[in-house]
Amino acid sequence: MSKRPDPELIDDDNPEWTDEMIKQSIRFGDLPESLQATLRRGRGPNKAPTKERISIRLSQETVQYFRATGDGWQTRVDQALREWMAEHVVA
Repeated sequence: MSKRPDPELIDDDNPEWTDEMIKQSIRFGDLPESLQATLRRGRGPNKAPTKERISIRLSQETVQYFRATGDGWQTRVDQALREWMAEHVVA
């Protein structure tokens, strides 16, 4: 390599491949079928889903507010709705 890596972009957990590593690599299509199938397999369906996937329209302000709270914002929307239900629904 002729260009020096940017120190800000160096990742010790995922180093840049060396020429030797590239020579030893194997194309995905050249792996045994059984290994390809294992690697293609995703997480799989949830055996006991506790939530339902839906589509809902919310105001931009609501979505922006919750997204700004970071990862897990959809769970926090769910919790806010549960708290509203607990206060407003007569059991």
